[in-house]
Amino acid sequence: MNWEELDLNPRIIAAVKRANVKSAKEILSLSGPDLQRLTKLSKADVHHLHTAVAQAYCKRPPVTALQLLRGECPSLEPGHRLSFGCPVLDALLRGGIPLCGITELAGESGAGKTQFGLQLCLSVQYPVEHGGLGSGAVFICTEDSFPIKRLRQLIAQQPHLREDLPKALVRSIRFSDNIYIEHTADLKALQTCISKRVPVLLSRGLVRLVVVDSVAGLFRNEFQADETIERTRHLLTFSSALHRLSHTYHTPVLCINQVTDVVDGPNPGRCDFGLVESRVLPALGLAWANQVMVRLMLRRLGGCVTAGEQSCIPRRLEVVFAPHLPRDSCLCGVWLEGVRGVPLGEDTHREPPPPQQQLLPDGQVRTTHRPAAGAEGAEDT
Repeated sequence: MNWEELDLNPRIIAAVKRANVKSAKEILSLSGPDLQRLTKLSKADVHHLHTAVAQAYCKRPPVTALQLLRGECPSLEPGHRLSFGCPVLDALLRGGIPLCGITELAGESGAGKTQFGLQLCLSVQYPVEHGGLGSGAVFICTEDSFPIKRLRQLIAQQPHLREDLPKALVRSIRFSDNIYIEHTADLKALQTCISKRVPVLLSRGLVRLVVVDSVAGLFRNEFQADETIERTRHLLTFSSALHRLSHTYHTPVLCINQVTDVVDGPNPGRCDFGLVESRVLPALGLAWANQVMVRLMLRRLGGCVTAGEQSCIPRRLEVVFAPHLPRDSCLCGVWLEGVRGVPLGEDTHREPPPPQQQLLPDGQVRTTHRPAAGAEGAEDT
């Protein structure tokens, strides 16, 4: 490193050279007392040295937590996020999911988590000026088969979901050609996918979104209760690979997660990494929670919500923690055209739609409950 380029007293620079310190990394990795012993400088001189080196490598000014809360950080403005294509959901997340780091969406079975992943796979293909990233997505399935029928339905309904965009633009995107589907049956296949195949797609610019559905499936099945340490080791290796891909290629990563029941303790219902009033927590414990930058939870509510001629079971999407978001929530639903937030004032009923009855050949009556009109498969995912 050229020490003369730093705003330092020549006396300090001479002491650093005499100590045979050759890089800024060495300076920043040493504590103040260690640098004092090594360079024979005073405490004030060492402070100036640390400050000058840090300023040379910190290209952006530091941002306070208050600035993040107010949305005053330029790098976290809505234009630097991946949009859900819904004003209500984007308002909750201040533009969508961040481009760097892991965003987790946890919830019980049937809450609609996969629907969010599918919708992002379509949203990412729109141009940047319309909330997308102008590229494709890779969808990694670890449990169930990929819901191709529902994806085709969402593609056909894109003009209705994105009514704010020119219809010619929506029709010009070949959505199905830009989604790469991977099925991984075990941890070895998952690691191979993340370390070899996904980097190839990212490096060629074919994808700018990684969806894992679900992250808990394999880690829960392949380890016994007494293999916690081994499971944690593999889990941290997996999360490190995802972080490296996300930050190297500026690519958002969405990990869908299962939930586990809360065990009553001294403070039942209290949870610092899940929903306070919920009886379930995201799976994989604190080891995984510490790897997540944004944690969202989705849960089904009672009754139904209607919009126009459609009705569906309402969901609540909640922000559990994030470095730039307050703890907040919004009402949403899985409709024929996709996931949409429910603005305040839309008609919400506490009673579900009436069931349908069918007379079977053996004389018995089968009762079924109606999902959202036309949203085939939406309530089962």
